[in-house]
Amino acid sequence: MTDQEPLLEWVERVAMYLARDGVPPIAGRVLGWLMVCDPPEQSAGQISAAISASRASLTSNLRLLTSMGFLTWRTRPGERTVYYRMADDAWMVVARQQIASITSFLDITRDGLDLVGPSDERATRIRQAHTTFEWMAKVFDNAPPLHPDGNPGLEEEETS
Repeated sequence: MTDQEPLLEWVERVAMYLARDGVPPIAGRVLGWLMVCDPPEQSAGQISAAISASRASLTSNLRLLTSMGFLTWRTRPGERTVYYRMADDAWMVVARQQIASITSFLDITRDGLDLVGPSDERATRIRQAHTTFEWMAKVFDNAPPLHPDGNPGLEEEETS
């Protein structure tokens, strides 16, 4: 077993976990790789070689991950190569986007209930979605904040 194999097995675990939520496997592999690679900035060629992905599929997945807020990229003076890395606080940024999405879906379900009326059979299906998303919104609203060190809501208690 090479030194790379355990890393690549872990990268594959990341990809399969994210695939359950509809993230393409290549995008999951890119994310997993950029979480463990050294150096933390990698060119598309380096990423492609590491995860055995074609450059064509890699390009579209790099764009997807960048648009989702997971990745940033830059060039270096005198070079045309683009280097990708995990965005600072990528997971927090993406989680906040998903939480905001919950709130916007509540607006949609509220409009749906107004549209069909409260006693219509269709309202039951809409209400199930609305109740679930309303519950999730309350959970996130009441959750302690996550601090940069990864400890939720403990900063004030520890410093007082």
